[in-house]
Amino acid sequence: MTKKLTPFLKWAGGKRWLVNSDQLGLPESYNNYIEPFLGGGAMFLQLAPHKAILSDLNADLINTYLVMRDSPQELVSELTLLQSRHSKEFYYQMRSQKFECKFDKAVQFLYLNRTCWNGLYRVNLQGNFNVPIGTKDNVILDSDDFIATSKILKNAIIKQCDFEETIESSEDGDFLFVDPPYTVQHNMNGFIKYNETLFSWEDQERLMKCLIEAKNRGAHILLTNADHESIRNLFADLGDYSSVSRHSVLAGKTEGRGSTTEAIFKSWV
Repeated sequence: MTKKLTPFLKWAGGKRWLVNSDQLGLPESYNNYIEPFLGGGAMFLQLAPHKAILSDLNADLINTYLVMRDSPQELVSELTLLQSRHSKEFYYQMRSQKFECKFDKAVQFLYLNRTCWNGLYRVNLQGNFNVPIGTKDNVILDSDDFIATSKILKNAIIKQCDFEETIESSEDGDFLFVDPPYTVQHNMNGFIKYNETLFSWEDQERLMKCLIEAKNRGAHILLTNADHESIRNLFADLGDYSSVSRHSVLAGKTEGRGSTTEAIFKSWV
């Protein structure tokens, strides 16, 4: 049996909880695997498809995936060095650095992702990463397998772009896994910032239009989104709706965490 890889990034809204649950059904077969909101890539790493198109609007995130694909062993070496240097003072020193080299940017991104608070990605209005240090000290993880991850990523086209461009590339028989930021109508939720700009309700409407067009081309679609009335109404024509439960881990205080639900829409024969 092929080893299932764990995401090497922690990502707000990541789907490792879903791919490891019994709440998900997948198409029996498909051509290209396409994911326009890559984030932590849990679904891609679980399925390990032979052909894929992966994208995200976050340029630093995509750069990290490209470096992981091309230089996995070098990443291990650098992160091992940073493990020995990690401290509160060093964290804030690294956070303030501005690197030009793509490899150095990826090392910084991974280090901050693993040692910041809750693996959160957040930037200020100047585009500077501003998440405080977290409670985790491990820069190298027991679950890491950068070589195997690199091998799987070599099967994919990886690009930084808007979701519309990626979805429009889908064809008959392709599988679209779509996990956008969970903005609802009137923005009555906690997911406000995404890649320095708001993923607006208009973006949700644009996403719906793109997915209906992909459905009409014959693509298989699995969409996850906020389990909110406005979302259920907007995507009602996309496919079968179901509500899945999950444990919320983003609240700052333990008592603010608990069970919540997310919406899933499936469209395939």
